[in-house]
Amino acid sequence: MKNSPISKITLEGREFLIKRDDLIDPYLAGNKYRKLYTLLKTPKEQLTKIISYGGTQSNAMLAIAAMCKKKEWEFLYYTKPLSGFLKEQKRGNYADALVLGMQHIEIEEELYRESITQLRLNLDATTVIIDQGGAVASAEIGVNVLATEIREQNPDVKVIATPSGTGTTALFLACALPEYKVYTTPSIGDVMYLKEQMQALHEIPSNLIILEPKRKFHFAKPYREFYEIYKKLQKSGVEFDLLYAPSLWMALLEQTKEKILYIHSGGVSGNESMLERYSKKFQEISL
Repeated sequence: MKNSPISKITLEGREFLIKRDDLIDPYLAGNKYRKLYTLLKTPKEQLTKIISYGGTQSNAMLAIAAMCKKKEWEFLYYTKPLSGFLKEQKRGNYADALVLGMQHIEIEEELYRESITQLRLNLDATTVIIDQGGAVASAEIGVNVLATEIREQNPDVKVIATPSGTGTTALFLACALPEYKVYTTPSIGDVMYLKEQMQALHEIPSNLIILEPKRKFHFAKPYREFYEIYKKLQKSGVEFDLLYAPSLWMALLEQTKEKILYIHSGGVSGNESMLERYSKKFQEISL
């Protein structure tokens, strides 16, 4: 694969560089491509089954489903019980993952934590479990490939930004590029939760800066501010996802002044179903 290109956008009078990892593949794009890099390079005969768990809006879920389709591996995905609305949706990450062959198993909420822990028991040599969001130590290999690409492209910046769910990409990117400052912001939970997720994988380096949002946002819920920054970015010429990108872009505009290289983490395949939710919540938003 060729290095993903770098393009420029102007937002609120500031110029930003964008590392277009979203263009790698329709499903296996962005930070999910980087996190799954090791598995993508694994010969298909070496494994038979992938197990993962999390939310049904997950970009990682869809990426894993696409990978397993390519590799002809079985994919089992565990979640808490779904709403009737989501089950009936014909578009979006969940519907697309089912089409790609994902086998979905619902677990009652009170049994969820224990059941996920038990998934690790008695795994055979041809089965791999991927933690929620693709938070695995092997993701460091794919992120190191990204770091090498950035060095080769030599952008005229000393600051990088990438959004965080588990913080895996931001953490390993900061480790691989100590000469750069790396900005991120929590999309799931608060700063303390994000630090805990990172520290489970590696010590947090001093060049990784977590920008704290000025208000609390609940993951995957529609917010007018998120839609407004999404539309501004869209007008700049690049589409970003509605789950992770808005919070970081708001923090960058409010709390930074440097010229920044933003790593596009993909995930735009989920925008179709998210925009339907925005349209239902805010009457002035039409699809």
